[in-house]
Amino acid sequence: MQVRAAVLHEMGAPTPYAESQPLKIETLELDSPGPGELLIDIKAAGLCHSDLSVISGNRPRPTPMALGHEAAGVVKQVGDGVTRFVVGDHVVLVFVPSCGHCVPCAEGRPALCEPGAAANVAGTLVSGERRLHQDGGDVHHHLGVSAFADHAVVSETSCVKIDAKLPFDEAALFGCAVITGVGAVLNTAKVEPGSRVAVIGLGGVGLNALLGAILAGAKQIVAVDLRDDKLALARQLGATDTANAADEGVVEAIKSMTGGGVDYAFEMAGSVPALELAWAITARGGETVTAGLPHPDKRMALPPVQLVGEERTLKGSYLGSCVPVRDIPTYIGLYQSGKLPVDRLMSDRVALEDINAAFDRLAAGETVRQVIIFES
Repeated sequence: MQVRAAVLHEMGAPTPYAESQPLKIETLELDSPGPGELLIDIKAAGLCHSDLSVISGNRPRPTPMALGHEAAGVVKQVGDGVTRFVVGDHVVLVFVPSCGHCVPCAEGRPALCEPGAAANVAGTLVSGERRLHQDGGDVHHHLGVSAFADHAVVSETSCVKIDAKLPFDEAALFGCAVITGVGAVLNTAKVEPGSRVAVIGLGGVGLNALLGAILAGAKQIVAVDLRDDKLALARQLGATDTANAADEGVVEAIKSMTGGGVDYAFEMAGSVPALELAWAITARGGETVTAGLPHPDKRMALPPVQLVGEERTLKGSYLGSCVPVRDIPTYIGLYQSGKLPVDRLMSDRVALEDINAAFDRLAAGETVRQVIIFES
């Protein structure tokens, strides 16, 4: 079948993207689903910094590639051997497919699935296949999803069935922003009630981490960003304190307001200076967690003596250390009960044709979460 998709042919285009147009809205050929695969009618797809990192070249990927990895839709066709889904199911798409058989999957850590990671780097589905084509050549899949398109073929392990009553634009957020941010707090760090927490970087993932800290019962939550409007939103959502990362003496100011530093610092900006700030404001015995993805060539220097003498921990979090089939329905239930108000992070609903301008707004930090709406 033919689909309309946002295709990246070359990384590193100059900004503004509204002028350089790195994403081209093009017609592609989409194969029918193979064994263990699903055809999804995409209804909504969120714009994330992980997409932006591919456009800019900070997250190198093979091109041409159909981008998009945070989405929700409806199952339209099932491939051979599929038993967990039927036509008509509403699903959230997950950007790490899991084979279920490698060591990390067997240990209950599907975010670290080895075949899934290899497929994502190669731009294929977990089967190794590419189902998108143009002019006789293959088009790569972004993180096994390629959701900036009206339809997508994905592995069934890239899908989680959800409550059909949940609106698609809200459901899409659970595929990346929610599980990455909330999961980093609840799964990776396992924040304890009464803890002191800081969140550096108040985009979609960072603000979800803030909501996760509230859910975990943190007694103090310091929100840190370069934009005062993001700090104001964080206070509205429940941050007890805020700090502008550009202010002189910000480290000492945060240490002063927290009585020596925080128990858990979450870096969600994807930059080395932000991670250095998170490390600097973490208290003795505390934990610094990062879900940011700076360019792979970037490096950070740490004094090893602090790790030992202060019993410090520096930890990465990918996919919020989530088990998607367990956590996505759980987080949706928390949202529906009013305990996880992720809908307040929705900035704009945009059309596919406006995607380049929307990425300009994301790059400038002017929005939290924009969602592309696909009309049926």
